[in-house]
Amino acid sequence: MLERFVNSIDFSSYEDFRENFRIIIPERFNFAYDVVDEWAKTHPNKTALVWVGDNGGYASFTFGELKRQSDKTANYLKSLGIGKGDSVMLILQRKYEFWFCLLALMKLGAVAIPATHLLTKKDIAYRNNAADIKMIIAVNDERVLKAVEEAESESKSLRSKTILNGKRNGWNSLEEGASQASEDFPRPTGADATVNEDMMLIYFTSGTTGMPKMVMHDFSYPLGHILTAKFWQNVTEDGLHLTVADTGWAKAAWGKIYGQWICGTAIFVYDYERFDPKRMLDVITRYKVTTFCAPPTIYRAFVKEDLTQYDWSNMRYCCSAGEPLNPEVFNAFKQATGLEIMEGFGQTETVVAVATYPWIEPRPGSMGKPSPGYDVDLINEKGEPCEAGEEGQLIIRTNPRKAPGMFRGYYRDAELTESVWSDGVYRTGDMAWRDEDGYY
Repeated sequence: MLERFVNSIDFSSYEDFRENFRIIIPERFNFAYDVVDEWAKTHPNKTALVWVGDNGGYASFTFGELKRQSDKTANYLKSLGIGKGDSVMLILQRKYEFWFCLLALMKLGAVAIPATHLLTKKDIAYRNNAADIKMIIAVNDERVLKAVEEAESESKSLRSKTILNGKRNGWNSLEEGASQASEDFPRPTGADATVNEDMMLIYFTSGTTGMPKMVMHDFSYPLGHILTAKFWQNVTEDGLHLTVADTGWAKAAWGKIYGQWICGTAIFVYDYERFDPKRMLDVITRYKVTTFCAPPTIYRAFVKEDLTQYDWSNMRYCCSAGEPLNPEVFNAFKQATGLEIMEGFGQTETVVAVATYPWIEPRPGSMGKPSPGYDVDLINEKGEPCEAGEEGQLIIRTNPRKAPGMFRGYYRDAELTESVWSDGVYRTGDMAWRDEDGYY
């Protein structure tokens, strides 16, 4: 599968990788059809998703089963009036139905808007109006359901609400409706078919410097996460990958679907309400997770435990992103497990933009070197490039020659004026410095 979308997977060095790696973008690429359904056609019994609940629940799905479930969900959502271009908010935490819905929306050509269950009435109303949300699909959580209902009167575009695993007045039942729907959903043609430039996914930023902004990704976006999964997380076909992230945040797109399934590895989902390092360590080693990605907070909690009491023989690669990783944590984790933590950096607008790739010797405290397709630099307060060792603001520019059409990052601000940064310089707002060897 992977070889269909890249010019090569074998590179002799980081320099070779950065200069020569290319992504092949098919016309009218649709991840649900061209990756998931293609796996279902060629390897229907291949494991795609393994879900473990904190209360002992367990479920496993093959690509064949994912096709069936996503087709049924697509038919049901279509019966509720969802079609191409419609925006649907998904507040589904780590429930496995999230993947059924996300794939179904791709098949419909609709726009998925994953959201955290922590949103308030005000947050939901703002998002509904900013993104013209037509439907909300939510977990059966009283706080979440009440917030959606309270926001409804202030939401001009909202037409229907769908509940997961339950029944409630004024809500459609996803479980009941999808179970009764046809399991055959032919790929749309003509005007109903998607093109690469159609919007597929919207994430709202955290809003730390103002109202949250919409970051919009088109149907070519999943291909960019080949960099994330294959070359940074180093997933392998028939492996089992866990990225610790709620589906409401963009890190889920980085580690819980796109690049991983293109590479043929299975996704492991640990559905928990409260983080407990001992429980997570037990789960990831007991279920034989092979590649792992988590924020430094998780690793800091891990190294406070006796890591030598766990079987690390199946784990072959570990990554971290989200904030700087302390060298003390890196060293303690390596000493106990034999595994080095490979750092990376990116934002909601990008895939992995800077990373410690396999050809690079990890340096504790460094996030690595720039990815192919991105030109990365640092500028000082005068807007001038920084010298080695000088702290500055990290900026990113896409390189169309190396990644034609791939890394467009759109956003809309609170005034709903659309902007695009792909042909210019994107200022991340993050401060960093680099050494003489080009490590950031």
